[in-house]
Amino acid sequence: MIDIFNLLIFIIPAYVANSSPVILGGGTPIDLGKKMNGKRILGDGKTIRGFAGGVLAGTLVGFVISQLYRIPYFNSEQFVYVAFLLSLGTMVGDSLGSFIKRRLGIESGRPFVLDTIFFLAIALVFAYNYAPKEYYDPQGILLLFMITLILHPSTNLIANRLGLKKVPW
Repeated sequence: MIDIFNLLIFIIPAYVANSSPVILGGGTPIDLGKKMNGKRILGDGKTIRGFAGGVLAGTLVGFVISQLYRIPYFNSEQFVYVAFLLSLGTMVGDSLGSFIKRRLGIESGRPFVLDTIFFLAIALVFAYNYAPKEYYDPQGILLLFMITLILHPSTNLIANRLGLKKVPW
């Protein structure tokens, strides 16, 4: 198993991608306001600018990390590519979570467990074939989910208190 510090360094691009649409988002919804079976496909909270900004922010952070720190089992270019995959997977997972919420009749902005961990699961799936398997040790993955279950709601609460999010979840 990789140590906790390097596991967290590995996953930072996903965390940054997940949080950056709060600042970089807004604008045109990905679903363009369209409905499926009478319900919005994703909702106003999932925007083209937020999706692209999340992928870009997570990838950029991955690049910065690769220049400042030697990530075990990675070369610099490989980590940037994995950071891109983690970021893209994060944004796809977040959107897919919203799609599922809409199908279940849960309004945009309402809390749901998928909001907390689904982005992480999909991000890890996207990067799996390109990241060293040392980062996919079952204990490490379980630890990431436990950390995320604490970190995600905490950062959402802070963003709400700072006026960056309308709701604290």
